Amino acid sequence: MLRPWAVQWITAVLVCRAVAQYSSDQCSWRGSGLSHESHRRDVEQVYLRCSQGSLEWLYPTGAIIVNLRPNIEPSSGHMSGLHACIKPYPYSQGSHVYLEHAGDLRLLLTEKDQAAVHCFSLAEGVLFVEAIPQTDISRRITAFQYELVSSQGPGAHMYPSLHHGSVTCKPCSDEEVLMAVCTSDFAGSGVFRSVASGTDEHSPVVVALSRLFRQKSGVFAWGGARGRSWSGRVNVPKQCGVHSGENEYLLTGSVHFSEAWLGCAPRYKDFLELYISAQKAGTNPCQIDVN
Repeated sequence: MLRPWAVQWITAVLVCRAVAQYSSDQCSWRGSGLSHESHRRDVEQVYLRCSQGSLEWLYPTGAIIVNLRPNIEPSSGHMSGLHACIKPYPYSQGSHVYLEHAGDLRLLLTEKDQAAVHCFSLAEGVLFVEAIPQTDISRRITAFQYELVSSQGPGAHMYPSLHHGSVTCKPCSDEEVLMAVCTSDFAGSGVFRSVASGTDEHSPVVVALSRLFRQKSGVFAWGGARGRSWSGRVNVPKQCGVHSGENEYLLTGSVHFSEAWLGCAPRYKDFLELYISAQKAGTNPCQIDVN
């Protein structure tokens, strides 16, 4: 059952003239509620077409609809399993965010939910951002980052924001391990040094990598001539606890909002046997220097 104000806004989307405003790069958008005329019931449409970006709505009034539409052919198969994850900036305030689909609204995050990452399937609808009526909007800014994330890649089952309450710690299959070392945001071999205190859902683990095959961004830093390794932190779901020690692992995973998340992580000696066997059979999806 929609509340009266929700019916009014959804009706406005359907019967009133919507104003389309594109950012210059179609990845990020910045707008102001001051440009919205109070007597009009239009809901501004925002279109974002990249795999990641941001939105910043200054002095929010009324509502905007955010369409996350990546430049991918629907028939290509890449849209299947694609999710959007949003993370509000710490200073964000002044709006509630809903998912809108076929006239129905589902609350995604309130003005107070500024810490957690929230993910949803693109098939579930578009973002409906409604400003909270205020007598003074001069210091109100609604702002968040977004990323498009596949729920079907190797190790995706380990990312808590995609699987609230249902993270599985099952080992990756041989095929998933070989694919992970070639396609993950980071891949290397190393050891778990220590486990830091985290949240109820995950713990940051300090790792030292003797080999770094690939990394999407600089989440691992080189320790120099003395260190002879790359170091950094990797988030691990609480129920998939790891133990520090000298056992060497293949460490792969994804990077979301500048934080590394562990994916497939078999013992390195087991991966080495698998990789050499696949190389002899000619089934390796990519070539790396494992020595």
